[in-house]
Amino acid sequence: MDNPFSSRAMPLGGPARDLVPVNADDAVGLGFTAVALYVETGGTLSVVTAAGETRSFTVGDFAILPVGVRQVMATGTTAAGIHAFRV
Repeated sequence: MDNPFSSRAMPLGGPARDLVPVNADDAVGLGFTAVALYVETGGTLSVVTAAGETRSFTVGDFAILPVGVRQVMATGTTAAGIHAFRV
């Protein structure tokens, strides 16, 4: 199947090229900077942002968070079913 986006620069507004399951980990980052996160089961998220700041916040079920994230921390994260939008 042809990819209609193959010759275009990928804008931050989408579409993402992939949706990657995330395992929260205090030592290992994503290996890329996600342009957004999708959370199936709400709770608290503790993340390292694209700016290198550690932030914690509460999200509801089926949330889409349009924030650049390099790492989802295990400590402090109670949300589940986390996926990263990858460009």
